[in-house]
Amino acid sequence: MGIITVDLFITLDGVYQGPGGPDEDESGAFALGGWQGHYLDDENGAAIGEGIDRMDALLLGRRTYDIFAGFWPYRGEEPIAVKLNAMPKFVVSRSLTDPSWAGTTALGDLDEVAALKDRFEDIHVIGSGDLARSLLEAGLVDRLNLFVYPVALGSGKRLFGGGFGVPAAFALAQPPRAFPSGALHLVYEPAGPAVTGFDMSK
Repeated sequence: MGIITVDLFITLDGVYQGPGGPDEDESGAFALGGWQGHYLDDENGAAIGEGIDRMDALLLGRRTYDIFAGFWPYRGEEPIAVKLNAMPKFVVSRSLTDPSWAGTTALGDLDEVAALKDRFEDIHVIGSGDLARSLLEAGLVDRLNLFVYPVALGSGKRLFGGGFGVPAAFALAQPPRAFPSGALHLVYEPAGPAVTGFDMSK
């Protein structure tokens, strides 16, 4: 049985929108894209690459799929491009029936996503916050792989914003790692429901 790992680049205030460039995702009038690059360093980049090396399938939501499909097939022999272009890819979408990125299969629902665990060892969701939230709520996420950057934006899409409906706890799966830029790598695994109601006065 394989696992589903969610990879997210997020700010201190939990924003994951548009890390890679100013026009990567401007939905919702978001004008603060391109916030990750200033904090990338060799160690951070190597850690991101290690995760990509482990994955044997890529799972994306429709918006992130469109971004990736318009970028990675045109990056030549860059190592990440070679890896992503060659591996099996899946996009969860009810409207996309004929994906253009070679090796991509469209999935219509989360039952089809769950079945991927029988076929692959380490399936990664990169970005795709809406999909990641749905997978978390459905209990299909086995690992949260978070790269947290020392910047707060005040607006933008957040993984646990917008009505996340299943209070949940998480446990560290490995020691946190800090990078020279000030970014952190945090890996969590689900640890059951959130524990609430603790009375500090007793």
